[in-house]
Amino acid sequence: MLRSTDRILTTHVGSLPRSQAVTDVLFAREGTGAMPANPDKVIRDAVIEIVRKQVEVGVDIVSDGEMGKISYATYIKDRLSGFDGDTPREPGQDLVEHPRLLEKLAKLGSTAKYRRPKCVAEIKVKDLGPMNEDIANFNAAIAAGKPKEAFINTASPGTIALFQPNDFYKTQDAYLEAVAEGMRAEYEGLTKAGLLIQIDAPDMAMGRHTMYRDRTENDFVGLAARHIEVLNHALRNVPADRIRMHVCWGNYEGPHTHDVPMEKLLPVVMKAKPQAILFEAANPRHAHEWKVFRDFKSLVPEDKILVPGVLSTTTNYVEHPELVAERLENLANVVGRDRVIAGTDCGFGTFAGFGPVDPDIVWLKLKSLVDGAAIASKRLWGR
Repeated sequence: MLRSTDRILTTHVGSLPRSQAVTDVLFAREGTGAMPANPDKVIRDAVIEIVRKQVEVGVDIVSDGEMGKISYATYIKDRLSGFDGDTPREPGQDLVEHPRLLEKLAKLGSTAKYRRPKCVAEIKVKDLGPMNEDIANFNAAIAAGKPKEAFINTASPGTIALFQPNDFYKTQDAYLEAVAEGMRAEYEGLTKAGLLIQIDAPDMAMGRHTMYRDRTENDFVGLAARHIEVLNHALRNVPADRIRMHVCWGNYEGPHTHDVPMEKLLPVVMKAKPQAILFEAANPRHAHEWKVFRDFKSLVPEDKILVPGVLSTTTNYVEHPELVAERLENLANVVGRDRVIAGTDCGFGTFAGFGPVDPDIVWLKLKSLVDGAAIASKRLWGR
């Protein structure tokens, strides 16, 4: 994993706005709508273009934008057996308590329209073809765009369990272990292809007010620790410096009054194997929590790289580069300038066909990210 000695590098969480052509292909693959002509070419060309645009705006560590996935969690049904049917999405407890806001968000399209399968049979590796297609498309785009480094998203076992309920295994623990063993082939396959992998793990935070809303905060911390143990075991054959992990409280506009604080999560999250940890730091409910890293610095291993989200992905405000720089400097002055990479709170295209930020504004935000990182670098390196 890149670790700069002369400036703060830039990246983001992964998903980026998909064109209507890409969205049409993805929903057609789900059985909704007619399949457009040349669907494979549509996706391949979209990956090349999205990498080109990231490099052009100045992002150092790029993704494929998740162009080939309808969402960051449910895509696994095409790769693992045992998933079928559909289940209603569980909104966060904060939205349950504010039904007018929940209805408003639903009307705006904030509720995903794709199928959400559940576990109905034994989980096994079914087809790695879609993974290999993602790798081929991304490698072609990397060869054309020549970014400094590239990562690809993959779901954590806990995230899969969060979005795909268990209707087969006798215990939730057995379900998690089965998912982890199934996903191991993807984790190892993506790494062997030379890509950094990003483990998407909102279960580590958002799970508190969705999947585990009826448990106490202390109970949740214990359950999160178990999620980390299962994840680490699934990653046992992948070097830590080839892994990033994204933790978030949910990529949606809402009160977030039931979010578990970073102070409680930090001891657990820092036990995860991935070297780089991405987390929300622009979300108004959590922007102050860089101080947790200052106050509990001893809990942050020296080999960890921190990737704070310095851009919000739920608002069309474009953060000023000076604000971006300030957020980066706050953390860099705590853990060291070479251990901080500039990131975003979440993805800009959590699922196909939806994104609260206008696609044109996404690129303005990423340009501000790059400019802010340059300002911070000048101050931190004194040149």
